[in-house]
Amino acid sequence: MAKFELKLPKMGESVAEATITNWLKKVGESIAADEAVLEIATDKVDSEVPSEVSGILVEVLFQENDVVKVGQTIAIIETEGGTLTAEASTSLEVAVPNVFTLEKAIEVAQEITSPVDFSKSDKFFSPLVKNIAKEEGVSIPELESISGSGKDGRVTKEDILKFVESRKSQNGSQSSQPNTQSVQSTIQKAQPISVNGGDEIVEMDRMRKLISGYMVASIQTSAHVQSFIEVDVTNIVKWREKVKIAFEKRDGEKLTYTPIFMEAVAKALRDFPGMNISVDGEYIIKRKNINLGMAAALPNGNLIVPVIKNADQLNLVGMAKAVNDLGNRAKLGKLKPDDTQGGTYTVTNVGTFGSVFGTPIINQPQVGILALGAIRKVPAVIETPDGDFIGIRQKMFLSHSYDHRVVDGALGGSFVKRVADYLEAFDVNREY
Repeated sequence: MAKFELKLPKMGESVAEATITNWLKKVGESIAADEAVLEIATDKVDSEVPSEVSGILVEVLFQENDVVKVGQTIAIIETEGGTLTAEASTSLEVAVPNVFTLEKAIEVAQEITSPVDFSKSDKFFSPLVKNIAKEEGVSIPELESISGSGKDGRVTKEDILKFVESRKSQNGSQSSQPNTQSVQSTIQKAQPISVNGGDEIVEMDRMRKLISGYMVASIQTSAHVQSFIEVDVTNIVKWREKVKIAFEKRDGEKLTYTPIFMEAVAKALRDFPGMNISVDGEYIIKRKNINLGMAAALPNGNLIVPVIKNADQLNLVGMAKAVNDLGNRAKLGKLKPDDTQGGTYTVTNVGTFGSVFGTPIINQPQVGILALGAIRKVPAVIETPDGDFIGIRQKMFLSHSYDHRVVDGALGGSFVKRVADYLEAFDVNREY
């Protein structure tokens, strides 16, 4: 008999830990290879950790709600056969959304308010280290005195946190900047609310707490500005009605409007790569791939943003398959961590709920998000060689929210206009 160490698998680049939410197996139970042993929570997505071997679960090292670091042994499985190396248990990789964390939001927002001048130092400090220094009131001389354990002696997050804890124990009190209020404290500080006997108090679930933090952090971080444009989608409506039955028979997929809109957005992003970027402090990251996020509803009513990878390389059939697959698995709660990772631009369909238009909040660290309004029959002026006439047309609004720190009105407006142009130029006789 041999013992296999089940470790918390490697996750996304920016994710170092996860919370155990549920043990699916109990000590003494048999486990088959690839069978899920426990459930974990990482950022927006809940995921399962499978076993790489068959055997008996003989020991559980962590309980539900415990936070476990990547690479830590979480359970022992007794197997038949030879000895298994510890390295074998780390071969499984689970990708987790590389989303904009609350810690990052705090980091960016605090950079604006802190008076600490890092230009006086010749040493390199990462944005995270700088903002921990600002939040904790660590001076430049103190920061320079820290012996860094990172590459080339750089000060890491762990180094500065150890320094802060050491200083607190020496001083007997926490040192802070009295005029600086962090984003986190702003988010967590609740305003007094009166409650009467008929009111019910319900704690937010984990997902809602995360969404709440992300939304507030995004508003605190990005200078949101919106552009709106009305689009005539009559040709699209006519074409879809004409081909949707044949489309489903031939390709086995329902044809909704979403893949058609996603196709237009992907083309526009290829035309305007300045919208396909991210912001990291004072740096702009130009994304090579066009990965479209699409807001989708979870079974509990919360929202999540699965990602269509390399969306500009898909034809309409491929786009429909991707949209339907991600949407269906979101409704069933079957999304995998990797499904929400790597988005470069997001689209949300507010028209699903009957809204004409909306002002969506940017999905950090992206710089833009497009809201699709409801399609409505409206009277409109129709221009013809014989003059102008009033007719019934199918129209909708596109609402584009973008980050004014790096996207000006010319780019933000031109991008959404290009999306509209693609939609209005849709060929009613096209093959799918």
